[in-house]
Amino acid sequence: MTNNIDISTERREYDHASLRREDLLEDPIVQFEQWLGSAKQQGVRDATAMTLATVDERGMPFQRMVLLKGLDDRGFVFFTNLGSRKAQQLSGNPLACLHFAWLSEDRQVIINGKTSPLSRGENLRYFLTRPRESQLAAWASKQSHPISTRRVLEEKFRELKAQFSAGEIELPKFWGGYRLEPESIEFWQGGESRLHDRFLYSRVDGGWQIERLSP
Repeated sequence: MTNNIDISTERREYDHASLRREDLLEDPIVQFEQWLGSAKQQGVRDATAMTLATVDERGMPFQRMVLLKGLDDRGFVFFTNLGSRKAQQLSGNPLACLHFAWLSEDRQVIINGKTSPLSRGENLRYFLTRPRESQLAAWASKQSHPISTRRVLEEKFRELKAQFSAGEIELPKFWGGYRLEPESIEFWQGGESRLHDRFLYSRVDGGWQIERLSP
């Protein structure tokens, strides 16, 4: 039985800012970096958090939050257990979607593209930057697989902590990253009276075409 909470009247005005074609940079990666920098400067919590959407073999979509850990002209980088649900789905269908929601800025960014695994060298360079506890957690978790109790996970973590008590922690062969090369990037700025500003960058002949979308 639900409490029948009425949410139908919950709304607010999106009056933070507007977005015009002349405001946009020609390169969407640079435009994204500008918006990300603004979000961080304004104190948006977890500004690098993004929704990653994939599909399974039946076409069923799945979403989860991951952290953006790299960005350059080649695309957007994130890391995961290579036996996880997301990794298995990407091996079957490398197409994916990223979604950033900076709600306090009334901004969203949606990125569609094709993913590809990073090299072991790239994985190692990032792995070595992680805190030691995070490195151990990568070893301890058989991500997305069933587990009987939390105690099993905690005991495994303690065992690994003892095992790697001296020296560096090795890069797990079952852990690594992906790069999503964007085919399209949409920038959304909330507008008053629901007249939002939306601009879509699409790859065309090696460059980017920009068009305004109706809200």
